[in-house]
Amino acid sequence: MDDELHERVREVIASVPAGSVATYGDIASVSGAPSPRLVGRILGEDGHDLPWHRILRADGTPAPHLVHEQLERLREEGVLTDGQRVDLRKYRWQRDPGDDGGPDALF
Repeated sequence: MDDELHERVREVIASVPAGSVATYGDIASVSGAPSPRLVGRILGEDGHDLPWHRILRADGTPAPHLVHEQLERLREEGVLTDGQRVDLRKYRWQRDPGDDGGPDALF
């Protein structure tokens, strides 16, 4: 992986606002990363200073080893769960209508 891609993934993760979530796949799509697993690897190795708790698996659940801390941090931001699952239809990061499609939003 090149440094440019690494930084682009970090930039996209950093732009997910409080009260919203994105999936590893969303971040991969916006940043141009070849897979959601690469996003997870970057977060695991170099994500301590990022809002890592806002990034979820495709089904809206947190990583099993982070579930309690991740859900607690999300609740503090107003993201509510149904058990251990976040409703992606309600809380998924959405692009502002006037957005130019840059890395500050998904859709």
